[in-house]
Amino acid sequence: MRIDLEADGTWRNLALRSTFAVLDALVGSASLLSAARTLGISYRSAWSRVAAIEAALGKPVAVKTKGHGTTLTPYGRALHAALSATYARLEPVLDAESQRLEQALQAIETPKPVTLRLAASHDPLLLGIIAQRSDVTLAVAGSLDALAHLRSGTADAVGFHYGSEGPAPAPFDALFRDSELTVWPLFRREQGLMLPPGNPHAVASVSDIARLRLRFVNRQRGAGTRIWFERLCAESGLEPGAILGAETEEFTHQAVAALIATGAADVGMGTPAIAARFGLAFRSVGWETYYLAARITGDAAALSSLHAEAARAAGTTLGYQSVACG
Repeated sequence: MRIDLEADGTWRNLALRSTFAVLDALVGSASLLSAARTLGISYRSAWSRVAAIEAALGKPVAVKTKGHGTTLTPYGRALHAALSATYARLEPVLDAESQRLEQALQAIETPKPVTLRLAASHDPLLLGIIAQRSDVTLAVAGSLDALAHLRSGTADAVGFHYGSEGPAPAPFDALFRDSELTVWPLFRREQGLMLPPGNPHAVASVSDIARLRLRFVNRQRGAGTRIWFERLCAESGLEPGAILGAETEEFTHQAVAALIATGAADVGMGTPAIAARFGLAFRSVGWETYYLAARITGDAAALSSLHAEAARAAGTTLGYQSVACG
């Protein structure tokens, strides 16, 4: 059974995790009734929780408008974005610790065979699929780091991407020539520039980011998204260092989006679904293929079902396509 660790804390006697859950439900819902259903509580209980938050903070966090449902106030949106940024940063840390704890507990109980060890570049759709499976263990890593897991034997399969859909650059090209590996296209996904609501600086390209001296937030070294960004810079005749903040690194699309939503950055790369989740503008830079590579000796049944689940989910998720649609 998968272990899910959660971080919590208190501020002004408010439990931050439950406060975030209420605000997050309101962000993703058209009304308080819909948010209450998301939380699994009654409409009355939902109002009570909102009222308790406002009483503790001394400020309104939500407002009910006739004909427009219940929405967060500017203060409520800022509080939601700040909590989102923190939990987005904690996500990969908690995921790694969850796996370590799970392995430690398994070691003191009757050992259960691990079917498939997967090291994969961060992708929200893939993480959602893996979370529902008990036959796959996942280590989230940048695309280059994932390949290192495969080479060292600490992973049976890897998920990777390198941006755009042209010829694979080194070292990814070697995977397609390796006779001991099978490589599948798992799904296609769109990436682009995530920007403040309304794209106030009318950003259309990487060149605009440099020209306007906007604050960029990058992904970590070795991430496929960062490799794509650096290629976009090269195609525009720019050194990545010419982009203000290019040395600022985050490990997930959510963390990048949260920084932009809180005003700590002006632009970063990510998927349209994440941009929409944080209320950000999105400017597409293109589509890429996310691949799965595995040793021929790996568990064929687990790999086949993983591929099928990814194709189904991609066909119904904003900014994704199953490979059949390509």
